Amino acid sequence: MTETMTPQTAPRWWWEDFPVGRTMEFGAMPVTREAVLAFAREFDPQPFHLDDEAAGASLFGRLCASGWHTAAMAMRMMCDGYLLDSASLGSPGIDELRWLAPVYPGDTLSTGFEVVAARPMASRPGVGLVQLKWTVRNQRRQPVMTMQGWGMFRQRAAAAGAAPAGAQS
Repeated sequence: MTETMTPQTAPRWWWEDFPVGRTMEFGAMPVTREAVLAFAREFDPQPFHLDDEAAGASLFGRLCASGWHTAAMAMRMMCDGYLLDSASLGSPGIDELRWLAPVYPGDTLSTGFEVVAARPMASRPGVGLVQLKWTVRNQRRQPVMTMQGWGMFRQRAAAAGAAPAGAQS
């Protein structure tokens, strides 16, 4: 697990480190019954996330994690994998999110992304946008969730005091 950066720690990953076509994979997050139930009780109390009998009678066939829980686990893997060691400035949002297959207690999730677009942010000098397509997979490498969205990162040159990429002279 990566620790939160302190002000004295320079980020490892900047906007320039995310060229189109770059891929990264990380994570090995076990999905426990206790976590599925706890998340469902708090945020998504549908019967197939909380009750074995109801889940058995559902389309899922047995107790499964909420899709929102899957997204939260993906976010944790992103933080541990690179975000907490980056010049991330957050995200303006997710454009697409798909739940492809149920996630069950006993599964182990991993995630990865491909950079599909990257450009300097016109309205914010020194900031670049990166569009990522994420795939979350179970231990059989079966995709269980995909999402696509944008992230904002400081540019290395701007942090060093140089003119950022795309800046007008």
